[in-house]
Amino acid sequence: MDGRNITQALVASFARQLREEERSCRTIEKYIREIRQLAAFLEGEPVTKAAAAAWKQWLQQKYMPSTVNGKLAALDRFLTFMGWEECRVRHLRLQRRLFREASRELNRAEYDRLLQAAQRQGKERLALLMETICATGIRVSEVHDITVEAVGAGKAEIALKGKIRTILLPGKLCHKLRKYAKRQKIASGELFLTRSGRPISRKQIWAEMKAICRAAGVEASKVFPHNLRHLFARCFYRACRDVARLADVLGHSSIETTRIYLLSTGAEHAEILNRLRLIS
Repeated sequence: MDGRNITQALVASFARQLREEERSCRTIEKYIREIRQLAAFLEGEPVTKAAAAAWKQWLQQKYMPSTVNGKLAALDRFLTFMGWEECRVRHLRLQRRLFREASRELNRAEYDRLLQAAQRQGKERLALLMETICATGIRVSEVHDITVEAVGAGKAEIALKGKIRTILLPGKLCHKLRKYAKRQKIASGELFLTRSGRPISRKQIWAEMKAICRAAGVEASKVFPHNLRHLFARCFYRACRDVARLADVLGHSSIETTRIYLLSTGAEHAEILNRLRLIS
């Protein structure tokens, strides 16, 4: 096992490989963060099967099982890159979730209150951003594909993870976006820009949404960009009842991923059990 120490040079080389594979910036950041965490845990000791198992055990004491598996996925990719596959450890076996916690689910009424709060505070860009994500189901990382040209065509070409999909933009949304572009004097290119003219970042969108939670009367735990995508998924499915079609719209490779978006809350699940009337 000599020479199997995680060095800064190895981490940099791993990052370059991920970029060559055209992994998303978010994925690269996550994988590098996890490998650096492993390196800190090892404290200069080499990577071995036993060391990986010890890290897994340590992770289980600190994180939720799904988070542990996410970190082990990063480890798997790194070990493959290095040719150290024999050091892999098994992922945790997780039972399918039957429902999601209500404290994390954003409902339609709360979404409406967020829009109203943003509008009251004069945050036109934020309100329109939230409407754009929620009305199309795009990822926050795909906001940059909403351009003046896309609005003119009524559709956006979304390129992510080596796949390209076409997203239709609702007519009412296009009307709002055209008016916004005209007011902001944006003749071409991306619509959602900072005051300096640079594309707005994921971090800034997140921070601006969190900043209006109190005014909207919505718990901060429910307010983040990806929850708008979840709300879109639930509303779309209720309208068409076609999970395969929804998977295509969301850009999912697996329907199992889409299924996670459609989990009911614990309260809804309890109501279903009550309707069974199996208790005298």
